[in-house]
Amino acid sequence: MTDLLFSKASRRHWLKQGAALSFAATAPLGAWAQAQTTLVLGDQAGGLRALFEASKALEGVPFAYRWANFQGAAPLFEAQRSAAVDTAVAGDLPVLAAAVGRTPLKIVATRVGKADALGIVVQPDSPLRQVADLRGKTVIVSSARGSISQYQLYGALEEAGVRRDEVTVKFVLPTDAAAAFASKQIDAWAVFDPYYTIALQQGGRILRDGRGINTALGFITASEPSLADPAKRAAIVQFLDRLARAGEWALATPEAYAQAYSQLTRLPIESARIITARASVTGRPVSEADIAALQTVADRSARDGILPLRVDVRAITDAQLWKRPA
Repeated sequence: MTDLLFSKASRRHWLKQGAALSFAATAPLGAWAQAQTTLVLGDQAGGLRALFEASKALEGVPFAYRWANFQGAAPLFEAQRSAAVDTAVAGDLPVLAAAVGRTPLKIVATRVGKADALGIVVQPDSPLRQVADLRGKTVIVSSARGSISQYQLYGALEEAGVRRDEVTVKFVLPTDAAAAFASKQIDAWAVFDPYYTIALQQGGRILRDGRGINTALGFITASEPSLADPAKRAAIVQFLDRLARAGEWALATPEAYAQAYSQLTRLPIESARIITARASVTGRPVSEADIAALQTVADRSARDGILPLRVDVRAITDAQLWKRPA
């Protein structure tokens, strides 16, 4: 079920820096032997799994689990829609897009990162110097319509006074776009970490990052059928408890987290330090402020035509499932 993030045949240059960001998707055998309930934990680019394995926060959980890794939110939520995963992790707009796409989900936890973990990156020798220079150009957006990168791009265009119809937008999955960017087949790319940091480490230049545009909020979603299963519901609550514990460990030991992330993803330690320093690592119960912030994104996305309709955030949120232990 694991998606390999890079194909050796067509992405050799990217492999040199990014290598295999996905890894084996099975929990330790002890978890399988000692538990009846199994959770399939959806992940993007191995980030959540790296946090848990580095912190060892899932050791001893009273349920079985396995990881399902995807290169972006769109395929991850397709898996959740088809009941292939019990939980998913994603940024604000992808969660809304999944809800519009009739994915039976509930937001059950919030994660807070940094808004400079994504942006618009251009080639080092590109004549593009400011967002206004994108007028008449093509921008590749990863990973799909309704991604955090699309929201960031549209916000940057509005800020610069560039109409959206003055820019050609093409949606490409991160691994394919990464290979094209590395071989200089594309010039402007709106993307998120870890792909964003790797592109910058390879010499890419920031045209505009997400600060002042994106919320930097991420969310854990659980599928409604999973929440309706009492055993899985209890396991999800315990998973969220362990998420909070893992986040506390990462904040307290940033270098250990970066080293472990580098080892688990096989990314260079220089990239790992940057990625983990601005990643969404902490987990907390969904607050009223979180709901309001996500509703603002939903309203703006409906206004701008990113989403075909307005999403009622409160209706897709279960703020009562998890109350973080004191």
